[in-house]
Amino acid sequence: MKTALTLDLEKTLFAYWQELGVPVVEEVTMPQAAGIVDSLARQVNADGTITWRCFELKVTKADFHSGAKWSFVGDYNYFVLPARLYPQVADAIPAGIGVMTYRAYSKQAVAASNLPVTTPGQLTVVRPPRHQALAVPAGELETRFVASLNREVVKAKRVARGLSQYSDEQLLKELQRRSDQYAIYDPEDNLYDHFADQLQNTTIAALQAELDALAAENAALRLGGSA
Repeated sequence: MKTALTLDLEKTLFAYWQELGVPVVEEVTMPQAAGIVDSLARQVNADGTITWRCFELKVTKADFHSGAKWSFVGDYNYFVLPARLYPQVADAIPAGIGVMTYRAYSKQAVAASNLPVTTPGQLTVVRPPRHQALAVPAGELETRFVASLNREVVKAKRVARGLSQYSDEQLLKELQRRSDQYAIYDPEDNLYDHFADQLQNTTIAALQAELDALAAENAALRLGGSA
């Protein structure tokens, strides 16, 4: 489960590279037991060559030292850290690995801005990375990158379709799974009661529309008969 701070770093990193015209995708599984890259950027250069940038996002000192594999397999590789964390782990960062630090915008700064604020904070490159040879074949990176992009498209389409993608049986099972959350004395908080109220309101509205249509048709027939 990602923390709110991790999601903020992820969102800001995505926006940072998107503004530069570089597509980024999260959680890309690498081949050859090379782990999972937290974020992977595919940059097309002026001469048509591709530069791969890998990012490891860490939000606490314990997270940094957790023992999880650092998947620095790209041409350029970075840690993305909260600004306060960087001094605590700087000595443990391997040579050649870059660092981007994150600072959240204050509520006052957001409120005072005359422009829409689309990210929760900003990133600064405080330590540039050095080029290294790819640790996995470029073709594998292409394949894994596209697969991860497709995964995100599938997620987006599921959200766009909403509940229509689920069968009645699946929806019923989900309602039954939440039965232990039913508050007898607090119907305002119950999914069942909200659903029943909406269904009743929809049914009443549909019946009223049908009655109005019948009344209009009846009136038209009477006028036609009197003519």
